Amino acid sequence: MKSTIETKVQTLRPDRSNLKSDLIAGLTFAVVNVPQSMAHALLATVNPVLGIYTLMVAVPVGAVFTSSVYMNVSTTSALSVATGAGLAEVPAFQKVEALAVLVGVIQLLAGVLRLGFIVRFVSNAVMTGFLNGIAVLIILGQLGDLTGFQSRFPNSVARTLDLLLRFDQINAPTTIIGLLTLGGIVLLLITPLRKFAFIIAIAAATLLLKILSLPFMPTADAFATVRQVGDVATIPRSLPQFVMPTPALIVTMLVPALAVAMIGLIQGAGVSQGTPNPNGKYPNVSRDFFGQGANLATSFVGGLPAGGSISGTALLLGAGARSRWANILSGLFVAAIVLLVAPLVERVPMPALAALLIVAGFQGLRIPQAQMTWRTGRVPATVMLLTFVATLFVPLQYAVLLGVVLSVLLYVFRQSNKVVITQWVLQPVGFPLEQPAPKSLSSHQITLLHIYGSLFFAGAKALEEMLPEVDGATRAVVIINLRGKSEIGSTFITVLQRYATALHARNSKLMLVGIDNDVRNQLAKTDVLILIGAENLFLATPQIGAALNEAIAAAHAWIEPSASA
Repeated sequence: MKSTIETKVQTLRPDRSNLKSDLIAGLTFAVVNVPQSMAHALLATVNPVLGIYTLMVAVPVGAVFTSSVYMNVSTTSALSVATGAGLAEVPAFQKVEALAVLVGVIQLLAGVLRLGFIVRFVSNAVMTGFLNGIAVLIILGQLGDLTGFQSRFPNSVARTLDLLLRFDQINAPTTIIGLLTLGGIVLLLITPLRKFAFIIAIAAATLLLKILSLPFMPTADAFATVRQVGDVATIPRSLPQFVMPTPALIVTMLVPALAVAMIGLIQGAGVSQGTPNPNGKYPNVSRDFFGQGANLATSFVGGLPAGGSISGTALLLGAGARSRWANILSGLFVAAIVLLVAPLVERVPMPALAALLIVAGFQGLRIPQAQMTWRTGRVPATVMLLTFVATLFVPLQYAVLLGVVLSVLLYVFRQSNKVVITQWVLQPVGFPLEQPAPKSLSSHQITLLHIYGSLFFAGAKALEEMLPEVDGATRAVVIINLRGKSEIGSTFITVLQRYATALHARNSKLMLVGIDNDVRNQLAKTDVLILIGAENLFLATPQIGAALNEAIAAAHAWIEPSASA
């Protein structure tokens, strides 16, 4: 225990060589996400101030406990929308704290119970489609603030199409500030000042808007229409107070809490699987689940449910984050902004923030991974494309689930069609010769079969149609090699049962070699062992081929007396 604590302390100890980069990244995140978190709080139908309080606590606490060095645990649009839907069903004071408590407990339990294995069912194609879909949503979601045109449609793609159809209704001054900021960031990113690109761009855009809005400037009236952070909500000048969630509300919030927690964990898994740590290894997903339990701490300041943020992580990485201290410092900078420079942040143009998030969205695109998946084959390409489209048009948790279900169905279909039976023909010297399995059995002959592929239900059904026909043969022995099959399904057991029965009817027998103990127990429990005969099962041995040689000798001993008669 002591060594574990010491290791944790060493991990959290800041590296001076990284500190400058982490300071810049943390400050950039704080400046951009203070207004963003307030907007998320509005989406959740609660006081905008609660979004800021969430950043102060969730971001640094999550950074301490996650396995991912870069994962940003903060407010997200998807979580906020789900939170708003959940809170609408419980009209009571302090309901958001009760929801955050439950979400935190669920995420902590997911980490403690090591449920990260669930991510194994999310294929690379699904995750690539999901991450690219999220990146596109981040980009499209900022076009309203970038151009000043606020569409009435809820979906980001629909809002973008609406913008293109009503391009004459954009606010020119807003678009100018946004595009200048966007161009400035792109240029700065290819200069030695790239680490400061986001900070310089925000400062320059704020200063430019101030100058163009001066009373004596001819552009004053036009640029006065550009929305600033202060137009969205007023930033408080105080730190949050401690609150205690109402126990009576916690039980009533269980169902919405499960939905919110699932969205947070799915998004967090996207960060875990898409963002490797500095050592090149990917994080432990279960520990990242545990780290998102920071919602438990957030609930005591009245904060919103938070989760692994793909856009927040992309922003930190784009701003030059080098360690988990970028996230820890982000929370401290948010508190400093609230106490010291809130009036200045309120003057930041919203189109400038939109430009920053658009760049972060582009940096979050996984183009090489998408190209690799596309070239891998039609099935992974189809899964990736469908997940990508679903991410754009349906709620995020359903998009991933759709991709997972589609992956499983396609996998089962492919595996069932990939079952192959071959015949091993024994040679006088050397290894057996492998050839296609015969269509029918020959009398007084040994037919040695080897199976490639899945033996579960779909594959087993296909396999039954490939087995050699029994009719017309007598005193034949079929040996099936099952080495490496540690478990067989009930469908395959039924196939063995029917085939053994057909062989017995023709005075022939079935032998199984390379049998695992677990498979033998399955056959014994289903009484198929009695039908086949225990003497016809040959357990696998450490020496490859030993069980097979034993079975062949037994088969010859059974056939030869009759053949010589």
